[in-house]
Amino acid sequence: MTPAPHRSHTDDLLSFIAASPSPYHVVASAAQRLEKAGFRELRGTDDWTGATGGLFVSRAGALIAWYVPEGAAAHTPFRIVGTHTDSPNLRIKPAPDTGTSGWRQIGVEIYGGVPLNTWLDRDLGISGRLALRGPDGVPRSRLVQIDEPLLRVPQLAIHLDRSVNEGVALDRQRHIAPIWALGEPREGELLRRVAAAAGEDPADVLGWDLMLHDIQPPGYLGVDREFVVASRLDNQVSVHAGVTALVDAATGAAQSAFIPVLAAFDHEEVGSGSETGAQSPMLERILSRSVAARGGSDEDWSRALAGAFCVSADMAHAVHPNYSERHDPDHRPLPNGGPTVKVNVNQRYATDSTGIAVFTAAAERAGAPWQPFVSNNAMPCGTSIGPLTAARLGVTTVDVGVPGLSMHSARELCGVRDPGYLAAILTTIMVGD
Repeated sequence: MTPAPHRSHTDDLLSFIAASPSPYHVVASAAQRLEKAGFRELRGTDDWTGATGGLFVSRAGALIAWYVPEGAAAHTPFRIVGTHTDSPNLRIKPAPDTGTSGWRQIGVEIYGGVPLNTWLDRDLGISGRLALRGPDGVPRSRLVQIDEPLLRVPQLAIHLDRSVNEGVALDRQRHIAPIWALGEPREGELLRRVAAAAGEDPADVLGWDLMLHDIQPPGYLGVDREFVVASRLDNQVSVHAGVTALVDAATGAAQSAFIPVLAAFDHEEVGSGSETGAQSPMLERILSRSVAARGGSDEDWSRALAGAFCVSADMAHAVHPNYSERHDPDHRPLPNGGPTVKVNVNQRYATDSTGIAVFTAAAERAGAPWQPFVSNNAMPCGTSIGPLTAARLGVTTVDVGVPGLSMHSARELCGVRDPGYLAAILTTIMVGD
């Protein structure tokens, strides 16, 4: 693959990330791209009988999309790409208006594994969704995205803490309330500001899922602009690649022996235990219903799963130049060397030799490089949605990911070529060339 397609892919990725500061925005951005490609949304209360073509179901911060060619048999196997929409961050508490010592502040709660020092002294905006009173008594939802420097978590000056560079841990409970004004706390002030940004009456707001995001836009870094730097690369790199691959696969699906599927779950960073997480029955129910919609039986459903394959795509660790001893000495992925295949014999990743074979064969056909990844034996291994999906559906699964630095930080880094490599491999797997 030439440099130009990679740059085009990453330019589009940066636009996707900039428009998607929360899991709900990720779903909206993905749905918009799918609809532009001719996919249509199905509701749970709709009749799905005979539905073909590009289809998707969205629920809060999760989305399941698939493409059914005309005449596809009910037992046609699935080729699934699993990703997640959430990223570690700071989320606004239900009673947010607080303050001390003459400062007005906002109460936040830590979501996921956040390196808190990376959120200090950064200009922060607010994003998420509001649950609103509906005209018929049924609550409605509205996205909100305030890309303005509203808040900041100020770091204590080194003159007042000479130990700041000695690795002293930040107090997670007391020192993360962002400032945004002077004066005493004003109850309802945040709600009024956010409702105004959404064009809504504060009296109609019944609840919210709001979070903070770094407003610095994504971009490129390096002497040759060979790196991508952005918030939420984990895991919007994979969601964007999955959407791109599904749209591309749909154009060749009529000749394919598989049904391509994208599963973008929420709450992976906190264990996937929700109605929209990988541990939920969401994917299983939607796929089984799609089989039934084509007149399939329980036997057809079992056959579709027996021939299925899943790629769990999540960010991976590149070797860190300042901490190379933290990595396995023989497995040191670098940016722009291609996606990694993640292996852990204790099944923190679901990869086995069969999964590796399918992925590497697809990489060869796509003309894309790949790299193996194994954690250092002395370091705890992370995990992904791969083992959960494998256990839930009983399908062969391989865990892969674009290698990067600063994972879970407010701003992360990866190579400019790797997102495009990943999308090309996923397309090949979905089509089943």
